[in-house]
Amino acid sequence: MSKEINYQAINGIALAYLGDAEYEVYIRRHLIEEGMTKPNRLHHVATRYVSAKAQSALIDAMQEDDFLTEAEWEAFKKGRNAKSHTSAKNTSVLTYRISTGFEAIVGYLSLTNQTERLDEFAQWCIDKVEEGKLRIE
Repeated sequence: MSKEINYQAINGIALAYLGDAEYEVYIRRHLIEEGMTKPNRLHHVATRYVSAKAQSALIDAMQEDDFLTEAEWEAFKKGRNAKSHTSAKNTSVLTYRISTGFEAIVGYLSLTNQTERLDEFAQWCIDKVEEGKLRIE
């Protein structure tokens, strides 16, 4: 798609919905490329990467590494501060809101056609999860 979209006019939850789907595709593609093709195992392992706890821990790591641009932080805040009509099921409300901000960053990168940065973002996240140093559990 090449249509230019004003992401600033889009609700933070809408950015997060897009980002959630886009990030999960990146993760599943990565796992399949690594040879994980059994559906149940693929789903189980992918959940470790895309859970609210993992995304929240990744945001903490991004802060420590000064990884995000100012525009990406703005997208994060937009998603984090958006009013969601769903409730956190397996985590705290704060963790859920932070993960919504994480997903909004991915949505922002997607809508602004920053494919190279989106690839870099996803790979950075994959690398951090695979290092095993994040506090996910």
